[in-house]
Amino acid sequence: MATRLILSLLALIILAGGILLQFLVILSGGVNGNPEDQLYFLEASNIGNIPKARNPSRWTFFAICGVGANGHNANCGAPVPALPFDPPRNFHTQQNVPHQFIGTHHYYYLSRFMFAFYLMSLFFSAAALFTGLLALCSRLGGYLSGLTTGVALFFQTLAAALMTAWTVQGRNAFRSNGHSAKLGVKAYAFTWTAVACFLISTILFCCGGAIGRDKSGVSRKRSTKSAHSRGSFLDTESQRRVKDDYS
Repeated sequence: MATRLILSLLALIILAGGILLQFLVILSGGVNGNPEDQLYFLEASNIGNIPKARNPSRWTFFAICGVGANGHNANCGAPVPALPFDPPRNFHTQQNVPHQFIGTHHYYYLSRFMFAFYLMSLFFSAAALFTGLLALCSRLGGYLSGLTTGVALFFQTLAAALMTAWTVQGRNAFRSNGHSAKLGVKAYAFTWTAVACFLISTILFCCGGAIGRDKSGVSRKRSTKSAHSRGSFLDTESQRRVKDDYS
């Protein structure tokens, strides 16, 4: 019981840390605060020849931002839910935009599905945080929390993989056209760390349930063996008494 309590409590703390990292990434571009104004997925600079483009431009969760004097996000555009990465659409022009972005919806769908999976992961991780309270007092709660966190892990991994795909491909496309581009290290770190948090939490929740099961199984086996031993002893004694009566 004590071991299960410790494992479940540790899983809850790590799960809460992963959810916090998710919120920080999701709020980037929509909240002017620290560290949200340091988070972005991709930055493209030296793009002054693209009309209406901020130079440099940073793609965040909710908006395209510029860069302030302190190196943080600044002069962000209007917040757009599930902002797609699609430079011709984002800049409202195809002039001097790298040709890899023109005539394709590849980057649009990669980024859109990333946002959707990110939000789905947040929903299941928040649900796991509540079911995790049951894991503190029951094996069933541990398994239920492990399942819910596992679903959050699945969607978070998909979101992280899609984020990596469109940002790396987008960076390479800008560079091939003579622009400068770089990945958002902190957004990467927070996103993939959330994956690790959910993985560890899933394992800990399941271990808590398994430990309770093993102990109950051993106790049941012991009780069965003791009952069988008592029954055998009683049968032997009754047989001896019958033999004594006939002799």
